[in-house]
Amino acid sequence: MNARKTLGIAALGALGLSLGAASAADTQPPAPAKHEVPRSADGNVVIALCDGQTTLEVKGVKDPAAIDRTQAQAISDQLMAEWHRKNPQANWDPAPVKVALAQKPAAPNPPTPPPASKAAATPGGDSAASDAAAVGQQQGEAVQSGHTYGAYSARDEALWKASAEQMVTEGHRVFHDARSLGSTVAVSCDMCHPDAANTHPETYPKYQVQLGRTALLRDMINWCIENPVRGKPMAEDDPRMKAMEAYILAQRKGVKLEYGKH
Repeated sequence: MNARKTLGIAALGALGLSLGAASAADTQPPAPAKHEVPRSADGNVVIALCDGQTTLEVKGVKDPAAIDRTQAQAISDQLMAEWHRKNPQANWDPAPVKVALAQKPAAPNPPTPPPASKAAATPGGDSAASDAAAVGQQQGEAVQSGHTYGAYSARDEALWKASAEQMVTEGHRVFHDARSLGSTVAVSCDMCHPDAANTHPETYPKYQVQLGRTALLRDMINWCIENPVRGKPMAEDDPRMKAMEAYILAQRKGVKLEYGKH
């Protein structure tokens, strides 16, 4: 191979690497938005939305602990009004989609299960009939009997439903309680997201600019807890986190899954 051809190949190779690098850079996601709350010249409390830009200085308040729920709601309302003014075309739910039970459920009073009937045998020698018979022997006991993949009674279903509703109800409580969220400024999640409005849990996982990565619902919950709520992030297995996820998901019951949608 002559020197000219060798040089040409080398040049093409270098060009290819250069183009490849440029292409990769073009596809890199944007850097996560920094959420730095500006300081007040007078030392007043400054509260910010999770967009990292919309802020409000609380005149005359130096101690975040002095803010009560009523004042925190008024602050949140002002912040949201300003955000909507700056983003008139934003796709924000105009009203909450309220589907799930949001009050403490009544104690379950499941119907009496039907008597055992003929059923196909299951692996291992058990049968659906024997499961139903066992349920019949446990009248008045707050225990379940059926197999997850075998037979289960109406009573089992009632107990399971009550347990799920209890978790959703606890999530509703935490979502609306600044103290349970660990807020240092009396702000709770519902102040910007009434009844979990505009949380769209059915669209996760999806890329979130605030985090600079693809996030799960729990990641975004923690982002909001750390920033507008001004609390400490919760562990993934924290009962409060699980309950809030249950509540937010329950509020969108019946909405189709569409992960990645913005």
